[in-house]
Amino acid sequence: MKVLGIDPGTAACGYGIVQEKGGRVRAIDYGWWKTPASDRPEARLKTIFDAVTTLIDQTAPDAVALEESFVGVDARTALSVGQARGAILVASALAEVECAEYSPSRVKQAVCGYGRAEKAQVQRMVQAILRLDAPPEPSHAADALAVGICHALAPPLLKAVSA
Repeated sequence: MKVLGIDPGTAACGYGIVQEKGGRVRAIDYGWWKTPASDRPEARLKTIFDAVTTLIDQTAPDAVALEESFVGVDARTALSVGQARGAILVASALAEVECAEYSPSRVKQAVCGYGRAEKAQVQRMVQAILRLDAPPEPSHAADALAVGICHALAPPLLKAVSA
């Protein structure tokens, strides 16, 4: 199974593509997209939509997995992340690729064994699981790879519930 994991955000949106075969997971590609704060909101969302569409076309994932929004103290950030998630979901739907969503704590639990792990710990565990030479940078890419790993290794029942 090939999974496109995404850590959604308007300013910075991480992506990671992982391939699972026989219980082993390997990284195919990862990185991030950045949109300038000076751009209008609709232009930023179009950039994300176009980037996800292109990545899906180029890599043909079996599923797209995204991190659910974390609503913290800043409602404006939560709204912005929600808009980015919408652009990603529409790009996936148009490509007819199944989507799944996981809470940040579920992703951290799957990758680190602890649902409240720090970003640096997630980066180190993603590095270890994928046997990378260095922790993936930036943290947005590491988070996206973690979401992809979470979905790729999730039991079938959990995948059915999160889809």
